[in-house]
Amino acid sequence: MTRPSPSPIRASHAPGRRLRLALALVPLAALSGCMIGPKYHRPAAIVSAHFKELRPEPGWEAANPKLAELPKHDWWTIYNDPVLNALEAQVAISNQNVKQYEANYRNARAMIDSVRAQLFPTISGSLGFNRAGHGAGSLSSSGSNYAKEGSTYNTYDIGPSASWDLDIWGKIRRQVQEQVTAAQASAADLANATLSYQAQLATAYFNLRYQDSLTDLLQRYVHFNEQALQITQNQFEAGTADPTAVLQARTTLEQNRASLVQAGINRAQYEHAIAVLVGKPPADVTIAPAELSRTVPPIPVSVPADLLQRRPDIAAAERTMEEYNAMIGADMAAFFPDITINASYSQSGGDPVTSLMQALNRVWSLGASATEVLFEGGSRTAAVHEANAQYDSAVATYRQTVLTALQNTEDQLSNLRILAEQNAQQQKALDLANRTVEVSLNQYQAGTAIYTTVITNENSALSDAETLLGIQQQRMVDSVSLVQALGGGWDTSRLPSKHSLQKDNPLLPSFIQKDTNK
Repeated sequence: MTRPSPSPIRASHAPGRRLRLALALVPLAALSGCMIGPKYHRPAAIVSAHFKELRPEPGWEAANPKLAELPKHDWWTIYNDPVLNALEAQVAISNQNVKQYEANYRNARAMIDSVRAQLFPTISGSLGFNRAGHGAGSLSSSGSNYAKEGSTYNTYDIGPSASWDLDIWGKIRRQVQEQVTAAQASAADLANATLSYQAQLATAYFNLRYQDSLTDLLQRYVHFNEQALQITQNQFEAGTADPTAVLQARTTLEQNRASLVQAGINRAQYEHAIAVLVGKPPADVTIAPAELSRTVPPIPVSVPADLLQRRPDIAAAERTMEEYNAMIGADMAAFFPDITINASYSQSGGDPVTSLMQALNRVWSLGASATEVLFEGGSRTAAVHEANAQYDSAVATYRQTVLTALQNTEDQLSNLRILAEQNAQQQKALDLANRTVEVSLNQYQAGTAIYTTVITNENSALSDAETLLGIQQQRMVDSVSLVQALGGGWDTSRLPSKHSLQKDNPLLPSFIQKDTNK
């Protein structure tokens, strides 16, 4: 149930009354600077002073916070790989998932204008025409003298009308703030999605390069197996080796050939995944084989608090908090009456030329109305409680996002530190395994060792070589994950500002523009 205000004032000639009404509305306009609801302050995040895993290691430098920056836009250039650079440049342009997030952002921007339009007056106009006739002895409608008896006549009705919600309590402006921060959160989501798919591409690329290096390794072992088989076959034919040695040599050769085929299957799948990530069908993308990089580039890392400014997912969570904070204000403003200014002007007549000059045919009105809900069963209170709960949930989500970001960074730092140590140890193991194969093969050819010993040592060396290559693959993938955990060189300054999302409009009062840009 609503409580309407008295009917708007109507008059045909009362300039004094119009002036008094206009003066009475001045204080109401001054009140429009008021905005109901809590002022937003970013809640404190749960962060540590330093990263636990950040420590000097061989080939790993503790970064200077002032210099701890990745390339602002093209973070993947730290790997110095032209092929990777060319592929990464296509993600933001052609990846269809990124395009979806970009469309969502444009939709969020359009919603700002949709809500912001409610701050302006609504102006409409009407134009009416009617043609009628009267028979002899009949009277014209309402006793008018537009036409004589027994003839036809035309009537015209024209006039504009306007209505303006003053938004004294700031309900609409809070809704504008809500949409502006939602658009900023959408922009951060777009940045986070772009970074995510760029990281997926880099990961798939290094996995593909791992398969290339694994293929090269297996081909070398297959070549070695073919030579060993030939030696064993020659010895068997000379009567110095038994058939079992020949069968063992052939078995090892076929096993490595099978592994070589599997590497080809895996490589093809990674190539197909890369094609989709750059927005192309797999048939249109072919990547020439190349070796997996043996060098993990140094990645600058500063302090945990920097993640609050450099991770787009954290920025999105923070913007969502302000969005729900604005929602609280909008719901609180519903407790206050809605005040609207209405104005209209109309003119009617039978002759569209002469009647426009007749003051008696003109009617105008100017008035204000206020409506207030008297009883709604507690729905407004429930809406405020709901908005507060959503805000508290957003705060928890923000803090959890920060904690997860810290965990991701610590994980990758520890992975890279431990993998560097493992890589050094595994290289020593491989060197010894290769030396063992060489010695055992010489002993076999000299007749002082059986071929089973050669096969065992060869398989051990191949396993060590694959392990070493897998460690390097994981180091490269974890370096990409660390770059992603650090935000990929992104920072909050790249978010669209509130001012840019809602350009100043000369028709909008300055105090309203100031409030909605807060």
